[in-house]
Amino acid sequence: MHDLGRMLIVLGGMIALVGVVMLLAPHVPWLGRLPGDIYVKGERFTFAFPIVTCLVVSIVFTLVVNLFFRN
Repeated sequence: MHDLGRMLIVLGGMIALVGVVMLLAPHVPWLGRLPGDIYVKGERFTFAFPIVTCLVVSIVFTLVVNLFFRN
C-alpha cells in the first residue's frame, strides 16, 4: 500500500510539473522556432514539425531524470 501511495505522489508531482511547463512555454520565444524545425505556411494550411526542439527538450529531460534518479 505504501508503494501505491508513493507512486501516486510521484505521478501527481510529474503532472504538476508538466502543467507548470505548459504555462511557461509560451514565454520562451525560441521554443518551436529553432534552426532545423520544419515550418511550412501555405495558403490554406500550416504545418509545423519542431524536430530540433523535440531533440533539445528530450536531451534536457534525459539529463534531469538521470541526475535525480541515478542509483
